[in-house]
Formats: sequence, C-alpha cells, structure tokens
Amino acid sequence: MAMLEQFLWVIYPYVCLVIFIVGHIFRYRTDQFNWTAKSSEFIEKKQLMAGSLLFHLGIIPVIMGHVAGLGIPKSWMHALGVNDHLYHIGAVYVGGFFGIITLLGMLILTWRRFTLRNVRRLSSASDLAVNALLLLIVFMGMYATLVTNAVQPEFDYRETISIWFRGLFVLSPDASLMGEVPLSFKLHALAGFTIFAFWPFTRLVHVWSVPLNYISRSYILYRRHRSN
Repeated sequence: MAMLEQFLWVIYPYVCLVIFIVGHIFRYRTDQFNWTAKSSEFIEKKQLMAGSLLFHLGIIPVIMGHVAGLGIPKSWMHALGVNDHLYHIGAVYVGGFFGIITLLGMLILTWRRFTLRNVRRLSSASDLAVNALLLLIVFMGMYATLVTNAVQPEFDYRETISIWFRGLFVLSPDASLMGEVPLSFKLHALAGFTIFAFWPFTRLVHVWSVPLNYISRSYILYRRHRSN
C-alpha cells in the first residue's frame, strides 16, 4: 500500500509534469502548424457558443480558487484576516457557483462533441478523450465541493492536499498526507495531473496561443477602388 501511495502521489505527478513540459517543447519544435484549436464552428454554432461561453466564464474563477486554496497556506489566510468560516463560504458557495457554470459548459460541449455526427467525424481520438477527461475533472471537483464537504464537514483539504501539493514544487512531497483524503478529492487530483500529461498532444495547446501581437499591430486600411 505504501508503494502504491508513493506512485500515485509522488511518482505519477512528477511524470505528468515532465511530460507536460517536455511535450510542449517537442511539439512546438516539430509540429507548429498543427498548434491549433481546430474549430468546428462552421458545422454547428449555437451549442458551441453556449458551451464555450459558460465554460470560459466559469473556469477562470475556478482556477483562481484552486491557486488560492492549494498555493496559499492556511496560516497566511488567517494573517490576512480570512478565517476558516469565511474561507469555507467562499470555497463552497462562490466556488460552487462558478463550478456549476463550468460543469454546464462542459456538459454542452461534450454532448455536442459526442452526439453530433459531423462534429464527431471531425474530432480526433484525442479530442474525444480530452472532452471526457475534462468533464470528469469538473464533475469530480463539483462532487467533492458540494457533496463530500457536506457529508464530511470535518475534512479540511488545506491541511492535507494543499500541503502535499506545495511539497511537490519544493521537491519534498509527503504521500502519507493523501492517505485519509476522501476518494472524490483523490480522483479529482489524479485526473487533474492526467490532463497535464495529455495537454501537449491535444488541442489544449491553443491556450498558449494568445495573440498579444495584435495589441501593437498597425490597423489594416481598406480603400475602395474607384473605377474610371
């Protein structure tokens, strides 16, 4: 059992992170022309717009919440005047609200990807896998937030998962901290690292293609041609 915990909570996360970094470098150097989201908007537009809007509106606050919950120690929150009760309200109610928005968006996008024949034909195996995995990650996150926290209110992930997570980045992870963590949180964490390993080889790479050069680019002038 100890060996399994070492693999799941030490070896596996590092393997996923190494694949994430090396995979991006490799793909950028060898496959820049396919660094794209491969939009299927011309096939179906309404579900894509609704799902994308909900997903992107929800995922940014959700990511910020993860950064705060996992990256900022509990004692620092107390020093800033954020007690456990106030943090719990923010994590469950505010995080739950944006999590539901994200989940609805992913449900629409996944339903569209799997049920519309032409969209499915355009999709690669990696597209389908990413959609399914993202849906699982969001669902397990919502289940952990709304269900597990209600059933096991005594569990505080900032005393276990957060400390283990920060330990990964200072090269001293403690796998024993994850031993008593509820299953929903464990599945959410493992699926999250799995998506990092998939990332460089899927359409998710388009996240890094932010067209910042458009900010400083000169305007394109269009002139009407007047025939003599």
